[in-house]
Amino acid sequence: MSAFDLPWLVADIGGTNARFGLVCEPGGPLTEVAVLAGADHATLPDAVAAYLADHAGGVRPGAACLAVAGPIDGDVYRLTNLPWTGSVRDLGIPYATLLNDFEALALSLPHLDGDDLIALGGPPPARGVKAVLGPGTGLGVGALVPSERGWVPVPGEGGHVTVPVLDDRELEVVRVLRAGGMAHVVAEDLLSGPGLTRLHGALAVVNGVSAPRLTASDIVARLDDSLCAQTVEVFCGMLGSFAGNVALTLGARGGVYLGGGVLPRIVDRVRASDFRRRFEATPHLVDYLSAIATTLIVAPQPALTGAAAWLAQQSLKELVP
Repeated sequence: MSAFDLPWLVADIGGTNARFGLVCEPGGPLTEVAVLAGADHATLPDAVAAYLADHAGGVRPGAACLAVAGPIDGDVYRLTNLPWTGSVRDLGIPYATLLNDFEALALSLPHLDGDDLIALGGPPPARGVKAVLGPGTGLGVGALVPSERGWVPVPGEGGHVTVPVLDDRELEVVRVLRAGGMAHVVAEDLLSGPGLTRLHGALAVVNGVSAPRLTASDIVARLDDSLCAQTVEVFCGMLGSFAGNVALTLGARGGVYLGGGVLPRIVDRVRASDFRRRFEATPHLVDYLSAIATTLIVAPQPALTGAAAWLAQQSLKELVP
């Protein structure tokens, strides 16, 4: 039974792509999943209308949950890496709500298992606060907190904290970026898809070599090139430090989960990198961090799963007299 008319629309709106799907029954599988390029649409309502017309047979959803990569304020959203802003009410759907994209990713965690996950070190995940983070077009951070009534998602903008640097090479990278006009280098500036490009260019300067400007896809596809391999090595180490900082800040004894579009392409490199050592490398709480699992999410559309879980939860609340 549902308090909202079916089907439900779920979406994961990132800085590059907008992913959509339908839920035809609470707890049921996602259907009609499609990925639209954000740059092809002027506004979020335009993208939603295109999805419903071209991929969903023109259905009229009774409810919607949209996970967006950027800050939200009630029904108002503003994408961080795409010029879309407005109110979810503009969609004209009877019940429509917003989540931060990593809030939705956090909500997916109880529904992922088996081939959806790859262990990156530490013991099996335990019950407790779970952190989720991931480099994609940006760097997202969120959490999932256990309560008496189930799991509570916590959104955040942790990707915009100051970049974590530990060694001389990383300090030189930051100096290069500052010399190029970046007065304050934040984690997302290096730990993201565009950040890989920025890191590659800065390491070329540090090493005193010339190098073409490469996209993140180019870099991870050219790991036989020494500068690309070094770029991924530095990226993984800094990501480990960042993930350790997130775990300590949130008290994430239930595990740290990594999502986003970059890491599934370089799973073997992450496993062989300094990621886990850097995750545990803190002067006073090595035992604390070594007891926390780090896990990579490789499920195809986890934020859609989280958005669907949120709608199912809210629908049940609507049924309570």
